[in-house]
Formats: sequence, C-alpha cells, structure tokens
Amino acid sequence: MNRSDFADFIDRLADSFSADPDEWENANLLDFLRAWAAWLEDMDGYFSGRHEPVPSQPTWQLIADMLLAARVYE
Repeated sequence: MNRSDFADFIDRLADSFSADPDEWENANLLDFLRAWAAWLEDMDGYFSGRHEPVPSQPTWQLIADMLLAARVYE
C-alpha cells in the first residue's frame, strides 16, 4: 500500500461509517481514538496470535490495519 492507496482507503473508511455507523463499535472520535491507542498497546499480541513478527516501523498498511481495528476494538 502506498500513500495514494492509503488516501483511498481513508475515503472508503469514511464512506463505510457514513453508510452504516451501527457497524462501528467506536462511532465517536473520543472512543475511536481511545480504541486506537488500546490496540496499539496490545498489537504485539495481535501479531503473535497470527504468528507474524511485530513490525518495527509503521507502514501505510499497518496504519490502515490500526484504523480498521479501532472501529471495533474494545
């Protein structure tokens, strides 16, 4: 995923929220940001559960994965 792909992803994510906000567990900015932070704190477990190495540097794809997780992470 490159920067342009990521921008398109963000647009699709916004469209997703606009079309069906009930699918988002964290539908307001405060809850979304807190869920994002919580997922970041726990992401080592996410990657070890998938038997993948924890990334040492963020990528556009990793940030996209974080945003997707923040929609529903509790």
